[in-house]
Amino acid sequence: MEEILYELRDHSAGLNCGRWDYIFSCIKKFRTRPGFVLADRVLVTMTTHFLNSYSLLAIKTCHKRGAHAIGGMAAQIPIKNDPAANEEALAKVKADKEREAGNGHDGTWVAHPGLVAIAVDAFNAVMPGPNQLDRLREDVEITAKDLLDFGPEGPITEGGLRLNISVGVQYLGAWLNGLGCVPINNLMEDAATAEISRSQVWQWIHSDKGVLDDGRVVDDELFRAILAEELEKIHGQYPENLHSFFDRAAVLFDDISTSDDFVDFLTLPAYDMID
Repeated sequence: MEEILYELRDHSAGLNCGRWDYIFSCIKKFRTRPGFVLADRVLVTMTTHFLNSYSLLAIKTCHKRGAHAIGGMAAQIPIKNDPAANEEALAKVKADKEREAGNGHDGTWVAHPGLVAIAVDAFNAVMPGPNQLDRLREDVEITAKDLLDFGPEGPITEGGLRLNISVGVQYLGAWLNGLGCVPINNLMEDAATAEISRSQVWQWIHSDKGVLDDGRVVDDELFRAILAEELEKIHGQYPENLHSFFDRAAVLFDDISTSDDFVDFLTLPAYDMID
């Protein structure tokens, strides 16, 4: 972070703490490390030790250099047809933005204008000025061990595997159709979501710790069986004229998930599939 801030010193307002992008990078970097495996991605929240450590270190590093530390994106979209689910989603956004503001972030971002007021209220409660650059967080001491404390290790569930496959195929299908940002399951998703989805699947297939909580090993056979089932569900959700995009996406998702080689970025092979 020190190096990034220095190199971009005349071109950057600060650094942003992403969640999916960072987890994807961690899996990419440590994918062959013995014993390293992450649980279902929905369980790897910003309150887990390594992500909270990275967030606090970003704030401390940025403020030491007079740069802004920006929180992560709230991907939620207001759920108009389900008041209870909408209330639960907005409560998660509120808690996350309050955590960011309380830690010392200078701002944040959201995927939908309906969430702006929640974010503004959270920051106004603790940040009367335009930023929190005066909060140097000298009380924060983050070590390499903190950044490498990858928890939780479990569980890995069939639901988590299905979610990664379904969201990954849906996003890639939309991407091949020219859409880079799409709503899926009441969340606004971009390439980072597809990256974390396929990288988790790749790691579970290739790691000796890739075992579901019911004892089944995540291998090519199980992956492909679930991929076929999820693709059928996707066909039922979308108009027939879009099915070919998802069919091609499923082929690509299969290739990059089961290959012995880890593709650096899924968009690289995907570019070759664009008409």
